[in-house]
Amino acid sequence: MTLERIKLFVLDMDGTFYLGNRVFPSSLVFADRIRRTGRKFVFLTNNSSKGPEEYAEKLKKMGVNIGKDDIFTSGEATAMYILKEYGRSRIFLLGTFSLSKIFENFGHLIVEDDPQMVVLGFDTTLTYEKLKKACLLLRKGLLYIATHPDINCPSEEGLIPDAGSFISAIKASTGREPDFIVGKPNPMMIEMLLNRYGFTKDQVAIVGDRLYTDIKLGKNSNILTILVLTGETTLEDLKNSDVRPDLVVRDLGEIAKML
Repeated sequence: MTLERIKLFVLDMDGTFYLGNRVFPSSLVFADRIRRTGRKFVFLTNNSSKGPEEYAEKLKKMGVNIGKDDIFTSGEATAMYILKEYGRSRIFLLGTFSLSKIFENFGHLIVEDDPQMVVLGFDTTLTYEKLKKACLLLRKGLLYIATHPDINCPSEEGLIPDAGSFISAIKASTGREPDFIVGKPNPMMIEMLLNRYGFTKDQVAIVGDRLYTDIKLGKNSNILTILVLTGETTLEDLKNSDVRPDLVVRDLGEIAKML
């Protein structure tokens, strides 16, 4: 397996580059090596609880200077997808204030009454009232879109419930699953990045810690896949999975050594 042709590394964030508010030391080595070799790295995260500006500020505090335009979230992708397919829409949102601002920036309205659809993100402000109202709306047959399917989000405390867990709760109550899930492993995410940066698939590798989102996205998109063991996936998980990465490394530092 050679990385010589790779010009763009698409990186997951939580569990891959950092954990909670702690950057992995190997990540800084990787970032320095990528820049020294004239390559590029960008961040692609399913975590829709924050916007690109917040992530850029977080990374800056960790010692990584990167612009918000090199960070792409499932929240942005969802707002773009809805705008393209349905136009400016009235949305009942299970999401944070940051996610609501992203939708509003794309011209959508976040409403409590008479929505056209229900959108579910990684809502770290979730309340029973919001969950109840979403279920009542979905029983009426409203369109149901999720930003991403991740079951857990890595944190310094351990794995915590992510949007996929909320999807399961809603299904248990209503029998409904999302009509469309935008984020990884949907290959639309890679297509959006290729359009943004102008690379071809043979020049791109995706690096992440989850088999069912990061690595599956790479397989769905026909690009090089690299699994890191710093987050959710363990070697035991890998043994029991049908999703097989092209390369498995301990951390981003191992990739730096290969370049």
